[in-house]
Amino acid sequence: MAAATEKATPCCIGDAKPALARQASNVLQDWSAAGSDPSQDQISKRATVATLMHSVDSLPQPAANPTATKGIPIMLRAQTSHPLDPLSTAEISVAVATVRAAGATPEVRDSMRFVEVVLVEPNKHVVALADAYFFPPFQPSLLPRTKGGPVIPSKLPPRQARLIVYNKGSNETSTWIVELSEVHAATRGGHHRGKVISSKVISDVQPPMDAVEYAECEAVVKDFPPFQEAMKKRGIEDMDLVMVDPWCVGYHSDSDAPSRRLAKPLIFCRTESDCPMENGYARPVEGIYVLVDMQNMVVVEFEDRKLVPLPPADPLRNYTAGETRGGVDRSDVKPLQIIQPEGPSFRVNGSFVEWQKWNFRIGFTPREGLVIYSVAYIDGSRGRRSVAHRLSFVEMVVPYGDPNDPHYRKNAFDAGEDGLGKNAHSLKKGCDCLGYIKYFDAHFTNFTGGVETIENCVCLHEEDHGILWKHQDWRTGLAEVRRSRRLTVSFVCTVANYEYGFYWHFYQDGKIEAEVKLTGILSLGALQPGEIRKYGTTIAPGLYAPVHQHFFVARMDMAVDCKPGETFNQVVEVNVKVEEPGKNNVHNNAFYAEEKLLKSELQAMRDCNPLSARHWIIRNTRTVNRTGQLTGYKLVPGSNCLPLAGPEAKFLRRAAFLKHNLWVTPYARDEMYPGGEFPNQNPRVGEGLATWVNQNRSLEETDIVLWYVFGVTHIPRLEDWPVMPVERIGFMLAPHGFFNCSPAVDVPPSTCDLDLKDNGAATAKPIQNGILAKL
Repeated sequence: MAAATEKATPCCIGDAKPALARQASNVLQDWSAAGSDPSQDQISKRATVATLMHSVDSLPQPAANPTATKGIPIMLRAQTSHPLDPLSTAEISVAVATVRAAGATPEVRDSMRFVEVVLVEPNKHVVALADAYFFPPFQPSLLPRTKGGPVIPSKLPPRQARLIVYNKGSNETSTWIVELSEVHAATRGGHHRGKVISSKVISDVQPPMDAVEYAECEAVVKDFPPFQEAMKKRGIEDMDLVMVDPWCVGYHSDSDAPSRRLAKPLIFCRTESDCPMENGYARPVEGIYVLVDMQNMVVVEFEDRKLVPLPPADPLRNYTAGETRGGVDRSDVKPLQIIQPEGPSFRVNGSFVEWQKWNFRIGFTPREGLVIYSVAYIDGSRGRRSVAHRLSFVEMVVPYGDPNDPHYRKNAFDAGEDGLGKNAHSLKKGCDCLGYIKYFDAHFTNFTGGVETIENCVCLHEEDHGILWKHQDWRTGLAEVRRSRRLTVSFVCTVANYEYGFYWHFYQDGKIEAEVKLTGILSLGALQPGEIRKYGTTIAPGLYAPVHQHFFVARMDMAVDCKPGETFNQVVEVNVKVEEPGKNNVHNNAFYAEEKLLKSELQAMRDCNPLSARHWIIRNTRTVNRTGQLTGYKLVPGSNCLPLAGPEAKFLRRAAFLKHNLWVTPYARDEMYPGGEFPNQNPRVGEGLATWVNQNRSLEETDIVLWYVFGVTHIPRLEDWPVMPVERIGFMLAPHGFFNCSPAVDVPPSTCDLDLKDNGAATAKPIQNGILAKL
């Protein structure tokens, strides 16, 4: 992912890197970035660091004295890219070329399809080393002090890429690790400098589907003569009106086994071929069963099971502006402008963001989309205080509640089967985000190994968020009020008919909010004349929307008050209890918060309980606040639900992680996705999180990973048609004893010197003294 140039904040520092020299180590022990002013000049820091470090070669590094191919400049990636920066277009190209060149025969090379190319995230100590000495704002305090001064390698380890490759000829899936020791700034055909570290064929799996496959599948189905005949029975001869949405088959029986790469499309039909923005989802085609072999791109099963009439064209089906949808737009909406005349309060250097004492790094993957790394808060004399190492949304599942065909098999794993990041949008300034916006681009491989860029994929901006805090003294009439603002990092993706916006909000009072916004178009079904189904809502004549649920999984690799290498976190569950009547509760009004330490993984499989105000605190076992209590952050649930399905529901084979709202595990490098890495057509029961926790590992003091599962039950309304107004769902991470008092007390008053009266005239606010007014 690269920073876009449009509306970009000037970088704090260029691409300067610290020089490495041998100097007296006792100087370093007197210099700490963590307790310094974050606005201090970075160049002076760089110069200081350059004089303080021992240069050794204690970590793996590229071959010495590399030579560039003539005419192709070479970048030493270990020196110029932060270890957590997403892969660049050049790195993706080199990784693909390296793997392709390793193919044993021309046939193997031609059959390679590149599902995913992502950064291999390095060990946490490498990230700490990079942040301490190689990249601004240079934070040596991240590493422990040692006698004789720190030992600093001259280079960071080479970056690595991990590739998921599907062989279209053999139907095999393999994973590859490629070392990117040297990468060209401008790649040319035949030139690459990657090195294959490992490769492995993964048996009995199917990787995520690709947009290229979806397009090919639609064409194959529309060209299939029996399908054309079935559509003629329904009055449709123009195949340009037909929409074929391929859906992964999931796993319902042995016929769905991953020995074949399969899709069962849903069919829709527009009414006008010359209207590209017509809502084609308003006319679902039911009764036609199609099974497509996605490896060979052929229809392997077809049956016209039942002739269900197409729903009549709904006059309210379209959602475009004004006359294009057959309506009239409101005329009384006045312009609303967000103006920041002095620019934003955040600073950006590459993928590193600083704002209101917060700092973190932005990443992006094809599967998860937005990733937030190295979240920390600069707390005055206490310096940099870590909160989390990595935050992301790792999976989402959408099960439908109609037992009729085809709706019973609609249980999409939108991250694991399709990829949230690969389906992200290019955001438009002034629509998806308002104000002074910093955009970041995202780079991916396409199915054939080319590199594609989604420009303006991630949006970073500030938002006014109402009142932060306020109090007025009733005796004096004097009041203090502060306005809240938050920093928002977001992206939006479309998976077939639905849109999902994923947001991380950072607040001035130390809170972090995770939010998902659901919008888009309902997935509909057709009804026979006079038919009513209790498993959904009738939206229009012959048209209904089945009930369904949306579940999201946030993976949070926490590091509350932990320096790199420290594993001093634990999780405590808090429930509010009502005191039993008796001598301690003579007035029957007493209640209290009861804490319980979650000691092991099986104890930490928990559900939300709003009746007891249940929440969970991630505490540091070695750090206390001014009252002697352990510092921590608490997970505050929002509205939530559990699957409304029987224990033997087919989709729960692959989504056993939905059975609880909270799971806690000790950090393990290869435990990334709650349903396993390959949920598509996965025949294994409970793979992933539900299996990992059976180890029942200790959680009493360790490197904690939270898996929070949150969902919404959607009973469709007529007001959700033709396009659904945004529904919000999420949770909060809030400081709990982390600070000694409110961290927002130092937010300055807003400079609101003028009132805008009803007639539009601006008048100065009178300055009144509350005491004098009362006198």
